[in-house]
Amino acid sequence: MFPPGAGPFPFLPGHREHGCGRVPCPDVAHATTADGARIWYDGDGDGDPVLLLPGQSLDSRMWGPLATDLAARHRVILMDNRGTGRSEDGAETDYSTALFARDALAVLTAQGIDRAHVYGFSMGGRIAQVLATLAPDRIGALVLAATGPGGTEEVPRSEAANEALRTVSTPAGRAALTELFFTPDWVRDHAELVESVTPSNSRRSQRRHFIASTDHRGWDLLPRITAPTLVLHGGDDALTPPENAHRIAGRVPDARVRIFDGARHGVHLEARPAASDTVLDFLAQNPLD
Repeated sequence: MFPPGAGPFPFLPGHREHGCGRVPCPDVAHATTADGARIWYDGDGDGDPVLLLPGQSLDSRMWGPLATDLAARHRVILMDNRGTGRSEDGAETDYSTALFARDALAVLTAQGIDRAHVYGFSMGGRIAQVLATLAPDRIGALVLAATGPGGTEEVPRSEAANEALRTVSTPAGRAALTELFFTPDWVRDHAELVESVTPSNSRRSQRRHFIASTDHRGWDLLPRITAPTLVLHGGDDALTPPENAHRIAGRVPDARVRIFDGARHGVHLEARPAASDTVLDFLAQNPLD
């Protein structure tokens, strides 16, 4: 799929430059959903497949070098949630985590993948909760990072954090979001990755994503998850307080929890490589076959 010698995911974090330069680009792979939306996906690596579900208003760039870490042992499937990156909005106007979960299934089906591990980050973790109960026979192991159960059972974020999400299209909102994701020292040393957590969708789509995440109700779903589950969280996450990791693990049978002290919301990058190694070890303990 990639040019010889390019290595895994050569277009991360700047994959929007690939192909024709239009969004969505007709020269790359898309899965078509029930309402006709074309959902972009790509993949690389060998081994048990792992589907990566991005966070609210983010596209697959957000995974950065983590995708390459996992591709050392797995076939890693990247996708852009509808309305972000190179995926279309579709005709469905009422966005929900259930709708996004059905989109994820369409991506797996388009690639002929019967079962895959699933790694969801933030809102992607909410989508993964739905996916694991919607199609349990198609899910291997489940990784839920920096996410919560939603509803009144979730330990809420501050109003300042909500305001950052609502105003993310403004310079002040983007600056606030960066501070919620990463410590200043990490930003200074990894400036090239900060853009990866910049929303890539329109203001209309940002509102739809915000509503979908806010309206998620996973509390009653969690005990129905049968997949082996790993819950990851940053100990200093103010966007999704870390108490939510323990709330989720207390509801999912036999779930494991790993808290990375000092990391904020972007635990998948800020706590790397330890976070990547934790996921790789967990998947190795729970092979698809």
